Amino acid sequence: MNTCDTVIIGSGPGGYVAAIRCSQLGQNVTLIEKNVIGGTCLNVGCVPSKALLQAGHTYQEILHAEKFGITASGTLDFEKTQVWKNTQVVQKLRSGVTQLLKKNKVNVVFGEAKFTSKSSLSVSFEGKTEDYTFKNLILALGSRPIEIKAAPFGKRIVDSTGLLNIPFLPKTLSVIGAGYIGSELAEAFAAFGTKVTLIEATPGILPGFNTKLSDLVKRNLTKLGVTILTDALVLSSKEDEDKVTLTYKKADQEQTLESDLVLVSVGRRPNTDLININASGIELDPKGFVKVNKKSQSSNPNIYAIGDITAGLALAHKASYEAKIVAEVISGHPSLIDYKAMPAVCYTTPEIATTGKSLEECLALGLKAVATDFPLAANSRAIAASKTEGFVRIISDEKTKLILGAQIAGVSASEIISVVTLAIETGLTLEDIALTIFPHPSVSEAIMDNTEAGLGYPIHI
Repeated sequence: MNTCDTVIIGSGPGGYVAAIRCSQLGQNVTLIEKNVIGGTCLNVGCVPSKALLQAGHTYQEILHAEKFGITASGTLDFEKTQVWKNTQVVQKLRSGVTQLLKKNKVNVVFGEAKFTSKSSLSVSFEGKTEDYTFKNLILALGSRPIEIKAAPFGKRIVDSTGLLNIPFLPKTLSVIGAGYIGSELAEAFAAFGTKVTLIEATPGILPGFNTKLSDLVKRNLTKLGVTILTDALVLSSKEDEDKVTLTYKKADQEQTLESDLVLVSVGRRPNTDLININASGIELDPKGFVKVNKKSQSSNPNIYAIGDITAGLALAHKASYEAKIVAEVISGHPSLIDYKAMPAVCYTTPEIATTGKSLEECLALGLKAVATDFPLAANSRAIAASKTEGFVRIISDEKTKLILGAQIAGVSASEIISVVTLAIETGLTLEDIALTIFPHPSVSEAIMDNTEAGLGYPIHI
């Protein structure tokens, strides 16, 4: 029997961050991982998908370089693209995380963990089983793609993991689900030259984002050649040796669609059903998420849950944030979870990002809030990059000018959203930002220009 102070199950952006911070705070830490270090995000999720998007964007920029006075031609070798993604991106980052765990003296154990009681578990690896007891445990189990009856996974019907590791470039691809995963991968493969059809059951793509943002993405996907079918419900699928035929209903009419591959990206489910959780004394909600308090503490006071197995947005940075808070709580610090400013980004063209509250959310809460927009078409850095599509919207309190939220669409949205996130977190006003010196030319200046407009003295519009 192995006795541990703190056990962490899962080594994704929640688990490995929790392990390192717990160790830094003086705890004896054991990290259990059943696959590879880094979890979904690093190995088969956020990171490799952004690598493919970057490759696709680069390919498109080469093909359309004439506007810069550059005549160029590009030839795509998709196999080499995949090798680059796997070796120069994923493996490099995985090795880095492994070294960080070693540096911080985290004991890493490979194997599949299952609860045996409220304070013990077993770990199985290559036919051998070891038992562990713990004082505190952090669950960072992550999630997995949801499978649907109309299109069960197979050789040519794949989840995001399968598509990211596909060894060939499909000529045609159907994507079921136009959330951020489906929309990003639809763009990546369309950029490589695949004929993509995006199928969404709701009236619009990216249902988690405001239509002012998602409509820009929809327009660019269409320009890239993606066929978008909204209000369309997939009814069934037929998988053959060389193709998949989908039957779907749109406007009360059944239609069929053939493609080389089908990606099913309709959401993810928590991995709480894989660990014999009934033995732990943990209470789940009806969707299988762990019920937690403001300390991310479960109904078993010695067990904490972070990341995708808790309700809310399934975001890597949310998991990492929760990991640090839980590490402090276990170490005796008076820390609490606060989601006042949680950025969310879709890495499409244009990138779209949100943080804090939307105008609609503010008004629903009875806040007297106003929104100010500043177009990137008036930003010199965006003009110089020939990427002027998009805007910065900042929501502020009408009287105090306190910054409450933001939505950004356009080049570098994923980078500059952090400026507003910091402003919300630290309680800054429009004037605080307007009086801050921003580098010129930069896309981030659009935030300064927006706040000046919100105060009534705009310079550049």
